[in-house]
Amino acid sequence: MKYAVVPVLLAAMMVSGCNKDQNTASLTDDVTLNPTPYIPPQCYTNPVSEGGVQNPCYVCHTPSKRPNLLNDIDVQLEYFFPETGLENRWSNIFRDRSAEVAKISDDEILKYVRTDNYIAADGEPELAHQLKNTPNEWDRNGNGRWDGYTPDVYFNFDEQGFDLTPEGKDSGWRVYAYYPFPGTFMPTNGSMDDVMIRLPEAFRETAGGEYSRDIYRLNLAVVEAMMKEQDIAIPATDEASLGVDLDKNGELSIASSLRYEWAPREGKQMYYVGRAGVLQAEGKVHIAARLFPEGTEFVHSVRYMNVVDGDVTMAPRMKELRYARKGEWRNYFQLRTIVDKEVKERHDFPDRTKVAFGNMEEGMSTPHGWVYQGFIEDSSGALRPQTYEETYFCLGCHGYTGASNDTNLSFTRKFGDDSFRGGWYHWSDKGLAGVADPLREDGHGEYAYYLQNNPTGNEYRDNKEVFNKFHQGDGTARQEMFQALSEDISVLLIPSAERALTLNKTYREIVREQSFNKGRDAIIRDPGTLHEKVELSQKTGITEVLSYY
Repeated sequence: MKYAVVPVLLAAMMVSGCNKDQNTASLTDDVTLNPTPYIPPQCYTNPVSEGGVQNPCYVCHTPSKRPNLLNDIDVQLEYFFPETGLENRWSNIFRDRSAEVAKISDDEILKYVRTDNYIAADGEPELAHQLKNTPNEWDRNGNGRWDGYTPDVYFNFDEQGFDLTPEGKDSGWRVYAYYPFPGTFMPTNGSMDDVMIRLPEAFRETAGGEYSRDIYRLNLAVVEAMMKEQDIAIPATDEASLGVDLDKNGELSIASSLRYEWAPREGKQMYYVGRAGVLQAEGKVHIAARLFPEGTEFVHSVRYMNVVDGDVTMAPRMKELRYARKGEWRNYFQLRTIVDKEVKERHDFPDRTKVAFGNMEEGMSTPHGWVYQGFIEDSSGALRPQTYEETYFCLGCHGYTGASNDTNLSFTRKFGDDSFRGGWYHWSDKGLAGVADPLREDGHGEYAYYLQNNPTGNEYRDNKEVFNKFHQGDGTARQEMFQALSEDISVLLIPSAERALTLNKTYREIVREQSFNKGRDAIIRDPGTLHEKVELSQKTGITEVLSYY
């Protein structure tokens, strides 16, 4: 039986009016123009060309690691789409925008991307002001208030990566640097982004309920150790004051490392500290390898690219602000059951189109206990809530791919504690230059391996800049560039100034049209590498299954 297919969400029923024309629908309507928005356009890629077969699929669809039990390697080999998803409805991919882009000057696009559309003049998030008096056109349930996430990140990070309010207090958010996920998410393909994590208040407080950044840092270290399943360096800490043997040396002393050792059936356990530790002892807070504690939140901003003196950096303007919250705990058995139900659903009802539970105001949920929500630019460039369909698109990658970890893709890719500031910093403090290519479990450099199997550096196979930088015209590798990549991933990840500006202009046209439901990737013209339609269980042409790990 096939255990892997395209990402599909478990749900019991269709939403009325599902196929209503999105161009005439209001922002709050639970409708989709595309019946399968959870299948991203990258999944329609034809990996076969005159030069042979490429495999961009393995980074998402790969042998999974527990407790993600969706082993979806067969998606590399066949297009396992429901009948409603056989047609590629991401029509923006097939547009030629070169004439439109040519009309936009470099100065015009730079002025646009350098304008901050998130922080208002008073230092508060502009969306927070708007949502305090929710516009009628955003109030889906008509109760006069906003019932979803209200943005509360200030992007004012100190040297430890903590976000500070205008009053200088911790907002609870902490930013981290990470290895961009290979493919479309690499800056060379259109966007730069950053990610923040926030744990619930109990993880930020002493056992007595008082805020303590020291306690918070330790609990974040515990989360990192659990997610990566490895030891984490910590500031010298008096274990006696906490009552926890952090370094597991058998005594309460001064610890400078947090030792990972988790095997509950063998009596080996990990512990949070402060009030979270108290709640853990009471069974109200859970802990398990490769799972975030309930209440964990993430904010992810997707940005345009700025060009300053020829250098490409993150722009102030946001394309999107994405939010996720783990509302409920799922243990390993429950996660196994989710996959079992998914397999049964695909077997018994292979042509049934699924929809996600939730809506544009309160967010959309996954069976794994997470809620996702987002904001995106309106035609003028101001951020607005995403529609039902626009958020539904985001769920495709969160929870139903072999590479995700508790539906998250970035945290296990966080830079290690031996990196600058232990990996707790924002890209505005230090970019990607000088960061070595991380090694896969098989010893290969991750990005080098990706280029060897996908020479253009993205799923659409249209990034000629990357191909020409790392390969000769006949496809043979430029060894000097791969050597440079091993020591500095920015030579791959950061585009030229010319390409950055072109990608900015291309995406700006999608914003003007508000045609995100037809594809939101910055593709200037049809790359000629995507199927407009596939057949049921059509072979991809890939014959060698690869692993992300």
